[in-house]
Amino acid sequence: MRYFPVFLDTQSLHCLIVGAGEVAARKLELILKSEAKVTVVAPYICNTVAAYADHPQVTLLNRRFEKEDLVTADIAFVATDDEALNADIRKLGEEYNVLVNVVDNTPLCQFITPSIIDRSPITIAMSSGGVAPVLLRYLRQKLESVIPANISLLGRFSEKFRDKVKHTLNGVTARRYFWEDVFDGDIAELVEKGQADKAEAKFEQALSAAAQDNQITGQVYLVGAGPGDPDLLTFRALRLMQKADVVIYDRLVSAPILELVRRDAEKIYVGKQKSHHSMPQDQINELMVSEAKKGNRVVRLKGGDPFIFGRGGEEIQVLLEHGVEFQVVPGITAASGAASYAGIPLTHRDHAQSVTFTTGHLKNGTVDLDWSALASQHRTLVFYMGLTGLPIICKKLIEHGMRPDTPIGLVQQATLPEQRVLTGTLADISDNPATATMQPPTLIIVGSVVSLHQQLDWFTTTALN
Repeated sequence: MRYFPVFLDTQSLHCLIVGAGEVAARKLELILKSEAKVTVVAPYICNTVAAYADHPQVTLLNRRFEKEDLVTADIAFVATDDEALNADIRKLGEEYNVLVNVVDNTPLCQFITPSIIDRSPITIAMSSGGVAPVLLRYLRQKLESVIPANISLLGRFSEKFRDKVKHTLNGVTARRYFWEDVFDGDIAELVEKGQADKAEAKFEQALSAAAQDNQITGQVYLVGAGPGDPDLLTFRALRLMQKADVVIYDRLVSAPILELVRRDAEKIYVGKQKSHHSMPQDQINELMVSEAKKGNRVVRLKGGDPFIFGRGGEEIQVLLEHGVEFQVVPGITAASGAASYAGIPLTHRDHAQSVTFTTGHLKNGTVDLDWSALASQHRTLVFYMGLTGLPIICKKLIEHGMRPDTPIGLVQQATLPEQRVLTGTLADISDNPATATMQPPTLIIVGSVVSLHQQLDWFTTTALN
């Protein structure tokens, strides 16, 4: 390790910046995120730097650099296009015991500035030693995507209770385990969502239980896994999946998404297929309650969105009855995913001004829907779980006024590499031999928007006609 990472206390730090062009302006803006005093010296001052003339932390000196400028400085950034001057200031820095950074000239730098993710009081700094800045930006983007925007709230929360935990729990190991549980659990989620009062109440309860070696009730997260492509998961869904103690998942949750679940989490399959339930719904409800009562963080992972044909409402009612706390994390519903990846816009000014989501398989096993309402013009229909009832759906829509040549599309394994799309009309789709090869999960889209599939299909699919 050539460059040793150090965080400097900036409350009494004096920073000198030599140069006042746009490059220097970027350094000035970065330093002003701290509490340091900054002196900028340059014969020419650009508009960006000049805008900070009245800033209480900034002193602007509109003249050439003098070596005495280093006398009161602790660190210095040199951002001029005069290479000889840059080298001279670097040597003067050694004479005056001032650490010097010559911007974009690593060999002349006594220190380098890292790539920073600022979530004060949480600050993450990364460096490549100046050899791979593009790779560093790439890694920073990755971290930015997984670190919650409100992690700063969690940092302040930890600061508030740090001494209390220290005095309540004996031993470094006990305190470490306690804080890990807090950061991995629902208390942290409440803090990051700005629900400080609830978070503090649960924190006090958890700390008391830890002091008495008692166990408290866990929490259930109803998480939408989206239509299948793991890239379509929300950041929050991914974080919770990686925090979970127990994951209860459906058949529609794809294998690539399951790979993202925390490695040591218990994974319980409760998938449903037509006429065959791996686990009846009432047993799923009991399982969620019992696992939460054990103190586990339970993720109920559902394909699509929990509140769109996902029985999320039914499951929440049971959790409420048993006093189990819960949160809901929406996901991209199958209709949106399938339509987008098949190049079928659900609404379009020339085709459909509204869209209706409905199920092709009712609770009693029938396909007895309000066909008159569904068959209205200028509307897109999306049928979930309708593959078996496809002939009935087509027949009833025609009987209630839809034109037999109305376009219809079947989208199987939407958003995944195995996606297949079959298009036709209400009159001929059921008789197409390719229809018999379609397998669940398949979504049915009805309406003139389906006619846009050939033109707008951007995703590599197996297209059937």
